Amino acid sequence: MALIGNNNPEKMFNFLRQQGFTEAGSAAVVGNGYAESGCSPINLQNNGNRELDMTDEQYTAAVDNGTYTNFVNDKYGYGIFQWTYWSRKQNLLNYAKSKGVSIGDLEMHMNFLMQELNAGYKPLLNILRTSNSVSECSNAFMLQFERPANQSVENQNKRVSYGREFYNKFCGKGGTTMGYTNSPLVDCVKMSPNHSGKRTHRIDHITPHCVVGQCSAERIGDCFPAGREASCNYGIGYDGRVCLIVDEANRSWCTSSNANDQRAITIECASDSTHPYAFKDACYKKLVKLCIDICQRNGIKKMLWINNKEKALNYEPKAGEGIFTVHRWYANKSCPGDWMYNRMGQLCDEVNAGLNGGSYNPPEQGAVVNYQAKVIADDGLNCRIQPYVANNNLIMTYPAGTILTITKEQNGWGYTGTGWVSLDYVEKIQNTVEGDDYMTRDQILKEIGDKYITTYSELPDWAKPDMRELLNNGTINGGTDYATDPDDINMFMSDIKAIIVAKRMMEKR
Repeated sequence: MALIGNNNPEKMFNFLRQQGFTEAGSAAVVGNGYAESGCSPINLQNNGNRELDMTDEQYTAAVDNGTYTNFVNDKYGYGIFQWTYWSRKQNLLNYAKSKGVSIGDLEMHMNFLMQELNAGYKPLLNILRTSNSVSECSNAFMLQFERPANQSVENQNKRVSYGREFYNKFCGKGGTTMGYTNSPLVDCVKMSPNHSGKRTHRIDHITPHCVVGQCSAERIGDCFPAGREASCNYGIGYDGRVCLIVDEANRSWCTSSNANDQRAITIECASDSTHPYAFKDACYKKLVKLCIDICQRNGIKKMLWINNKEKALNYEPKAGEGIFTVHRWYANKSCPGDWMYNRMGQLCDEVNAGLNGGSYNPPEQGAVVNYQAKVIADDGLNCRIQPYVANNNLIMTYPAGTILTITKEQNGWGYTGTGWVSLDYVEKIQNTVEGDDYMTRDQILKEIGDKYITTYSELPDWAKPDMRELLNNGTINGGTDYATDPDDINMFMSDIKAIIVAKRMMEKR
């Protein structure tokens, strides 16, 4: 991406912000760059100028045109961060050549910095992306990345002072902060330009959303390029990995409501592509952890869930309180899907348990079983959050004839993976399939793990005939219209094998 700014320090600062660094982290790195080179990408260590009798410009040009061939081994520091050791200078030179740019190109230096940080400085990178302290970030960068010969407290303090000067200049806060940081739970960063800049309200709302697709964290991050006019603060992939997309300090464009998004952390979560848009267990568990972390860093001691739109939207959280909100309250949408909406109370309970130093203890969830059953109720079978009939407990209704996999039983109820159904309205069916042309159910279960399949070509050969038939007749799809992509699947193998087993059982009956 092209660097943005009126001078090198400003360009560096803006680049680092786009990489997910906090304002403090960005300013601290610029401050260190200023101490090393004055933020000049062509800066040659002073004794190199004297001993080689070359200016910075002459040295850079000689390296670029090949007339100076000892760049790697001359032991002179070079560039913004004064790379000196031979292997790092070799990597810098190779990187410049691979990009077809000068060894003194500023943007190349910044990208090379990120390559080094991602490859060998993950703990430091975490500090720079989460800490709101210029001092902490500056000392960490100096002692862990730069490692100058002079590591005295005086030198540390000098670099901190440079960092604070750039912080005050680029952040316009006179050296004070609003306390915003990003989560240390972040696994990847895909910064979106789609946001309104600094919030106008403290963070006291959290709004989970459903992506409508079992996407990875990176794929969620890729959903919000320039021009999309949508974004979120975080995305959680199907496997529980977290992507930072918009800094917590900034208002994302996620909930069709400026008022909500100015005060909410918005979180897009991977979900099934069809009703009730269920989350995978790993995604939901990470949502709980992320919400706890958001609360702890923003002074929220208790979260509220008010299952009434009018009352919730009219409630003003007190000091130390936060409230969960949902997209469907602000627009004609089903988001976050009935699966998550019906678990908002549970989410609130789990987060509050974590904030209080304990753990959430759900009610007894029954004995573990594993069998298939067919819905025999003519008007369908209700699936519920908990194994009892109550208002606001309904997730969805399975049509008559639906084949369910029951994995738990409790007091006449069975768990389907989505919720609980009454076993009075299902008929247990045979648990294996036999036949010369088929793998048995046990063989299927033994052969494969829970791999995520995005398209038909990724299927094992034994599964392709059944899945082709199901795709062609419209029984399943991966969220894309069949005419556009007849091979789109987007399902886990555990779901695929259950579908195939159920299909063969139905054919055998």
